[in-house]
Amino acid sequence: MTDDISLSGDYASDRRAKAHRAWKSAETIKRLSDRLIGIGPFGLGVDGVLAWVPGAGLVYGIGAGALLVAHGFMAGASAATLARMTAYLVVDNLSDTIPVAGWAFDTLFPAHLMAAKALQKDIEARHGLPEDVAAERARKKRGLFGRGKGR
Repeated sequence: MTDDISLSGDYASDRRAKAHRAWKSAETIKRLSDRLIGIGPFGLGVDGVLAWVPGAGLVYGIGAGALLVAHGFMAGASAATLARMTAYLVVDNLSDTIPVAGWAFDTLFPAHLMAAKALQKDIEARHGLPEDVAAERARKKRGLFGRGKGR
């Protein structure tokens, strides 16, 4: 017979692992969709390029957005986070229905990036960063010579 503590521990670690996989998937989607090419604070990705191809931008936007929201559900994101993500994605995909002006808006509006960041922030608050991401951020924070700030 198994004890309740080990079952709940396995469940918690499984939820955390799912959430961290969702965090990494969101990272991939935001880079692919809105930050393949970074130009200062602006970026261009597959979503912005396909926005100029009638129908293709809408198909990509809906598909990538649905994948982000699905990852949010699997990660156990809050209803508020899922609603915020959905709002960004709806605005983005509605803009694809307006020729030229809507396509230009879609090119400049990083909805997938914003939705992915909202999901990642929710996951970080509930489960922390994935270990490899946390280690990489700590390494970058230490700087070139391994010294922290203020030393």
